[in-house]
Amino acid sequence: MLFGFFYGDWTLILLIAAMIFAFVAQYKVKSTFDKYNRINNQSGLSGAEAARKILDSNGLYHVRVEFVRGKLTDHFDPRQNVVRLSESTYSSRSVAAVGVAAHEAGHAVQYAQNYAPVRLRTAIIPATSIGSKLSMPLILIGTLLISMSYDPTVGLYALLAGIVLFSLSTLFQLVTLPVEFNASARAMKALKEHRILVGSDIAGAKATLKAAAMTYVAALATSLAYLLRLILIFMGASGRRRN
Repeated sequence: MLFGFFYGDWTLILLIAAMIFAFVAQYKVKSTFDKYNRINNQSGLSGAEAARKILDSNGLYHVRVEFVRGKLTDHFDPRQNVVRLSESTYSSRSVAAVGVAAHEAGHAVQYAQNYAPVRLRTAIIPATSIGSKLSMPLILIGTLLISMSYDPTVGLYALLAGIVLFSLSTLFQLVTLPVEFNASARAMKALKEHRILVGSDIAGAKATLKAAAMTYVAALATSLAYLLRLILIFMGASGRRRN
């Protein structure tokens, strides 16, 4: 069968478990953000004001803080040196909003200080982008040729190429982990040092950022599980060809 290679082994259970983990992580980050988004911080600063304060304290006066539409679409754009904060963050004075804004400001500080993992992640983005576009078509073509061809050599090469390209995405997820954890650590340090958050607000921001970090862990787990499954599929197909 065309997709016969994708069924009937323990890696499917591993992949399903990783996908469940990812679903739970997404639910957790939403519920945690919603919880602390209802609690205004004691300093009275908005997300935009908190980000500006952290940037200025690091001498990053040239990095702008701008509004972007959407919920939790917050990000730092290193090409334009802009911290973009979403509708749920920019003007909000909630504990969650300030935590998220501080995290994005932390990314700007990473680039300014040439933090190695963030530079590595930036460097592999072009290759990762190509891999994400071509890996799935090559994997599907490979499985099709292997299942239909008397001599599956071409299919095996296509499948292998797809696996190599997919592994670039896994590498990107792996490199992303230290980047995100470090940005959160920088954020929490700045929030405490500059007394942007105090008392119980600090625990709320930490919980929000920890929940967000788990989504990256889940993404890596899912990518690793799928990569392992692809490798075993390739090994199985190669073994059948030799026999």
